[in-house]
Amino acid sequence: MKGNIVVFEGAGKKLQLQEREIPTLKSGEILIKNLYTTICGSDLYTFSGIRSEKTPTVLGHEIVGRIVRLDADHPRIDQAGNKLLEGDLVTWAIFCSHPQQEWLDKGMPQKSEHLFKYGHAQVLEEDAFHGGLSEYCILRAHTCVLKLPNELPLPIAATINCALATVAGAIRLAGPLEKKNVLITGLGLLGNVTAAMSKVAGATRIIAVDVNSERLQGSKAFGADFSYNSNDETNLPEILAEHKIDVVFDMSGSPDAIELGIASLRTGGTAIWAGAVFKTRKIGIDAEQIIRKLLTIKGLHNYNFEDLQYALNFIKEQHLNFPFLDIVSKEFSLTEAQEAFEYAIAHRPLRVGVKMDL
Repeated sequence: MKGNIVVFEGAGKKLQLQEREIPTLKSGEILIKNLYTTICGSDLYTFSGIRSEKTPTVLGHEIVGRIVRLDADHPRIDQAGNKLLEGDLVTWAIFCSHPQQEWLDKGMPQKSEHLFKYGHAQVLEEDAFHGGLSEYCILRAHTCVLKLPNELPLPIAATINCALATVAGAIRLAGPLEKKNVLITGLGLLGNVTAAMSKVAGATRIIAVDVNSERLQGSKAFGADFSYNSNDETNLPEILAEHKIDVVFDMSGSPDAIELGIASLRTGGTAIWAGAVFKTRKIGIDAEQIIRKLLTIKGLHNYNFEDLQYALNFIKEQHLNFPFLDIVSKEFSLTEAQEAFEYAIAHRPLRVGVKMDL
C-alpha cells in the first residue's frame, strides 16, 4: 500500500509531491487516512524560514482523519474511554511520548522527554507519514486520540488539536473569567477563539487589539465588545486603562503587544503569553510595577490532554454560535500545497485548508 506525501526541504524551495510505501504498523500504532489539514501560523513561519525544522519534513499538524487500521496491541479506546473502530473520525494531540508520571503529575505531558511532534518530524526512509500534508498519518503508540462526531465540519475539526486546544490551555491558566474584563492582543485564529471561549466563560468585557482592522472587525462576531487598532490609537494605553483589564491574553508574539498588555493590567491582574513561539527582541518590563500591582505572568506552549478534551467539548457545543465555519477562506488540494502556502502568506487569512480526495 502506498500514499503521497508533500515534502518540505527548506525555505525558498518548492514543495515536492512524493509517493511512499506505507510501512507495517508497529505495536500500538494507528493508520489514519487524512481528510483535511489547515495551515497553522507556525507552518508559515517554517515555510518562510522564520523558524527552523529538521528537513526534509512533512508540514501540517492541524489534521483530522479517519481510522484505517488499528494495530492489535492498541487498547482500542480513546482518551475519553470511547471505543475506537475502523472508520471513526478522530483528532489527536500534536505530540506523543512514552507516559512519564512526573510530567503527567505536573499537567505538562507536552514537555515530556523524547517528545515526538506530528508535522515537525524529519522524513526518514521508513518513517514518512507523520504530517498533515500527506494522504495518511501513522499515530504512534501512546498518542492521545479523541473520537469526533461525524457531523462536525472538517475545516473546524482540523483546528481542534492546535488552535482550539492551545486556547483551552490559556483559558485554564487564566482561571475563572466570569465577571472579568479580558484583553486579547493578536486577533488571528487563536485570538478569535480566545474571544469566543472568554465570552462563553462569562467575561464581562472583551477588548481586542491588533494592527489589522479587518481582523478586528471580524473579532466582534467571535465575542469582542471593543476593538482597537494599535497603529491608529495614539492614546491606547490610556484607553485600555479605562477598561480595567483583569486578564490579558497575548496571541500575537509581538513584543510591543506583550508590553502593552502588561502595562494595561490593573492590580491583581494576570497575563497569559501564548503567541511568542519564535525569536523576537527582548521584552521590556517594569519590575516595580509587577511587584506593586501584584501581577502574574504565565507562559503556555502547546497544551495538555484535558485541554484537548475541553477544546472538543467547546467546539461541539459552540461551533454554530460563532462563525467558525468561516475561518477557512480558501481550500486547496494536496497537489496544490505550494499554492496553498503562497496564498496564505500573501493574504494572511485566519486559515487556509488542504482537503484530501475522499
